[in-house]
Parts: sequence; structure tokens; C-alpha cells
Amino acid sequence: MMNQLTRITFDPAVMGGKACIRSLRVTVATVVGLLASGRSREEILKAYPYLEPEDIDQALAYVAWRLEEREVPLAVP
Repeated sequence: MMNQLTRITFDPAVMGGKACIRSLRVTVATVVGLLASGRSREEILKAYPYLEPEDIDQALAYVAWRLEEREVPLAVP
């Protein structure tokens, strides 16, 4: 999945290595947080004119991938 998210970058010199959009100083968490607080895509793109709609799509896809549920076998005593 991660190889499909070409707009999500990690660089220790940019925002402490957090997941960012295209090496910009905009983190995935910022974009998703804005959406979660009720901001529309249009508002985000207006506030961050260097972002593109695909950046928002990939930010959401990245978070969904990171939060994907995984079954963990229980240890049997």
C-alpha cells in the first residue's frame, strides 16, 4: 500500500520526520485534523494553495492504511 502513496513523504529534516504531503511542511495529521474538525476540502485547498486534491485523498488513504485493524492471535496459556 505504501508504494501507492507517492505524495506521502518522510524526511527527518522536515517536520521531524512526520508523514508529510510531498515534502512540504504540511503533515498528514494537519490535513486529516482539519477534515475531522469540519473543514471542507475547498477550505483546506484555499488555506494551503500549494496542496492539490490528490494530496487530501492520499492523506486519508495513508491514515486509513495506518489504522487498519489487524487480527492478533491470543496467546494460549
